[in-house]
Amino acid sequence: MRTIYLNGNYIPETEGKISVFDRGFLFSDAVYEVVSVLDGKLVDFNGHVQRLARSLSETGISGAPDTSSWLEICRALVSRNAVEEGMIYWQVTRGAPQDRDFVFPPADTPPTVLAFTQSRALADNPSAQRGLRVVTMPDLRWGRADIKTTQLLYASLMKNEAIARGADDVWMERDGWITEGSAQNAHIITTEGVLVTHPLNREILHGITRAAVLPLVAQQIEERRFSVNEAEQAAEAFVSSASGFVMPVVQINGHVIGNGTPGSATVQLRQAYIGWARHTAI
Repeated sequence: MRTIYLNGNYIPETEGKISVFDRGFLFSDAVYEVVSVLDGKLVDFNGHVQRLARSLSETGISGAPDTSSWLEICRALVSRNAVEEGMIYWQVTRGAPQDRDFVFPPADTPPTVLAFTQSRALADNPSAQRGLRVVTMPDLRWGRADIKTTQLLYASLMKNEAIARGADDVWMERDGWITEGSAQNAHIITTEGVLVTHPLNREILHGITRAAVLPLVAQQIEERRFSVNEAEQAAEAFVSSASGFVMPVVQINGHVIGNGTPGSATVQLRQAYIGWARHTAI
């Protein structure tokens, strides 16, 4: 049985309990992070803990563990659950006041802090061999996609709609411009060999994997918006995320990208990232 961390305690997952008045449950008033595990070590830990701190600051949630405490929690969960490869999720809510109220609870209300593992193949993910098929749908999320909150209902609805249409995932768009995937940053490589990626602003999550991947890119990089039409005509396409690393996209809205198999530049970038991740994991 899996061991989780909840509010200072390591307990069996079946014993984890939170209040029905927890604001994470009632309002999605919570932020989270996910850190990958390779060879029993944490990938890009500092990047993720820094982004969590930003999300906490932007939402005004206080009282979460500090960096050294998160490191201790993660390493304990990896050990207790014998995780060689997979992910660790961290979630911090604004806590559980005595009743439901739109007004924030008193400042001394302790946050609810949860962390748990998921064992899963990452480096040898079969999707990386065949590539993903995506469809585009309107991005109707709230205007602060740069904060990693647990408000994931719309992205979940769109991903399931994409699967119902015979695709693997969704790329969301606003006014014809691609923003990002359901849980990934989106990128294309043009026929001229230029890697194009959406600029960092409030429309997308500031991906930690994205930040690690871009310095490994051999191509020229342009941080700018790109349209659905430009994506459909790209030479290569891929997504980046903590759980998927660099994942090729071989079809967009039924349009075959390249020759319909993972592109050589994307494959090389995926291997370069995995090598970097193994070398730098702690």
